[in-house]
Amino acid sequence: MKVDTIYENARVFTGRGWASAVAVLHGRVVALGEDAEALSTPRRVDLGGAVVVPGFHDAHNHMAWFGMSLDEVALGECKHVDEVYAAIAERAARTPPGSWIVANGYDQNRLVGGHPTRHGLDRAAPDHLVRVKHTSGHMVVVSSNVLAQLDVAHVPVGGDVVLDDEGSPTGLLREQAQLLLRPLTYPTPTDTLVRAIDRAGERYLAEGITSVQEAGVGGGLVGESPAEVLAYQQARERGVLRVRTTLMVSSAVLHDLPDAAGFGLDLGLRTGLGDEWLRIGPMKLFADGSLIGRTAAMHDDFANDPGNRGYFQQPEEELAATILKAHAAGWQIATHAIGDRAVSTIVDAYEAALTAHPRDDHRHRIEHCGVVPPAQVARIAALGLVPVPQGRFVNEIGDGMAAALGPEREAWCYRLRSFLDAGCVLPGSSDRPVVNGAPLLGLADMVRRRTSGGALFGAAERITPEEALRAYTYGSAYAAFREREVGTLEIGKLADFAVLSADITDEAGLDDASVLATVVGGKLVYERGTHDARP
Repeated sequence: MKVDTIYENARVFTGRGWASAVAVLHGRVVALGEDAEALSTPRRVDLGGAVVVPGFHDAHNHMAWFGMSLDEVALGECKHVDEVYAAIAERAARTPPGSWIVANGYDQNRLVGGHPTRHGLDRAAPDHLVRVKHTSGHMVVVSSNVLAQLDVAHVPVGGDVVLDDEGSPTGLLREQAQLLLRPLTYPTPTDTLVRAIDRAGERYLAEGITSVQEAGVGGGLVGESPAEVLAYQQARERGVLRVRTTLMVSSAVLHDLPDAAGFGLDLGLRTGLGDEWLRIGPMKLFADGSLIGRTAAMHDDFANDPGNRGYFQQPEEELAATILKAHAAGWQIATHAIGDRAVSTIVDAYEAALTAHPRDDHRHRIEHCGVVPPAQVARIAALGLVPVPQGRFVNEIGDGMAAALGPEREAWCYRLRSFLDAGCVLPGSSDRPVVNGAPLLGLADMVRRRTSGGALFGAAERITPEEALRAYTYGSAYAAFREREVGTLEIGKLADFAVLSADITDEAGLDDASVLATVVGGKLVYERGTHDARP
């Protein structure tokens, strides 16, 4: 047999063992090892002894949001709130008056001075409209001339406008209160979204990512446009949808449908529609907020914050009703739940839906699954649910999470080992741009669980390098019903893989590994030094 390409002289970790070469025909793996080397081909690629692993697959990221953030003022390195104001002032000096200045990535837990305020933003950019986004995506601070245009007398349920000691808005809008900005910012133009998808995809290929799951399109807190799916279609038509993409559809855009369809999108569209490049995945639903923002729904008070147990973004009975309708209509469901009360509420809702309408292999998900007592771990596994925690959170925001929870609950936070030991399939993901989404960083954090301050966070939840790699490949594919196509390098599967400088199934390799090349569908789409992503 004559094949298109043979990638040889490599150490190929297939996900089930090791081989020396990969043969590709029509974008798929047709042979491995000596069988591949023996085939005829017009193109042989010598990988010089490098390590090949299945392409990384981020099971929960925000690709369009990340791509747009590349044009915004980056605040992640700020240590003092005055540095935030200085960065805004610097951008204002070269931005026409009356236009928007958008910044992202601040974390009040890492800022001396805490949250920025509208008064500080007013001083920094008095002639502009300023919007400063928290790294979690669950809150935003706006300047006074933005606040004046908002209907703060009618805050949506599940959010709040924070007031100072005199009862005046500070400019901080939390959770659903961010929707007050929608008349000023929504929808994002389709061409802007296509450019963002393009830029994000270039970065992803440089990091060995070949597949992603976009955690919310169409509406709600994470959707950028009611025509957001069109932006992904246009990106594909223009050749700039660079990674295979599964789209989670915001629950805000689903509605009751006639006849058997029950609940979903017009024409009865639901989970599974699409092809190997672009498809509709789960319905995305928000239960609560964030740990570092202290808005996650908890059974007990946040540490050193008497009376604050966070809150739900909609009434618990509405969450359960939405889950029941979506499940009955055949959707896979992905529910954001971080606090222990939110997690237990969503597990209850899934159990009730499965009892009313039994379905095998539903793979309903709990996005983040942040604070999980032992009894809930067992229930999650027994119900066949897929927990989707982010190992990278431990490093970048772990110190803030530890401060919010206190030592008694830290051991329950962003579990990994417990889910594996209970029998769950564990995906790998980043929630990018909440944190740096490079998979090699995420893998190291899943193994080591050290915060940026150097503290060990939930030591019992550490996993092995090979388990972490399986999560970021097979586990993520499983979470999207795609394990028959991607996630391992096996005959018949899509030829998606990353070429690395070191063996990351060994912990020592996590310190040395870098991405040398990325292959999607058998084609070399990134090579370090010749296809570097734009900054």
